[in-house]
Amino acid sequence: MQRLKTRPQFQAALAGPTVARTAHFALHQLLLSPEGSQDCMSATHAGIAHERSATDQGLFAGPAQAWLGAMTPKRWARRAVTRNAIRRQVYAFGVDFAGQLPCAAHVVRLRAGFDRQRFPSAWSQPLRQLVRAELLELFEHALRKASP
Repeated sequence: MQRLKTRPQFQAALAGPTVARTAHFALHQLLLSPEGSQDCMSATHAGIAHERSATDQGLFAGPAQAWLGAMTPKRWARRAVTRNAIRRQVYAFGVDFAGQLPCAAHVVRLRAGFDRQRFPSAWSQPLRQLVRAELLELFEHALRKASP
């Protein structure tokens, strides 16, 4: 699994539909192959040629695989500690689900803030547990939608 790094990559992935939502997160997905429901590993090993649009070819070059990015705007997570920790959690889940995700560019977007009264610490244990639970729900929901 590769990480999205450039602004055009994020913009292209965000242009795709939202495939899953939780109270605080949204998962956007831009399919990179016509066989979007296939996982990347089997598509690569089967030697399937992936046709990408001209604009996507330059953005997502290389072997057919899933791409993942995380957006944690300051608007919803004021503290840098919280933003960075959420990003780390997103990428950790990406590694766990890498073999199951379709060949697509995925962006996990923080879409709501966490209550400062409930979570006074920037990265408390209850906040970690809530973030992990929501990300697990997000990825599982996306996989259920992707499977026929």
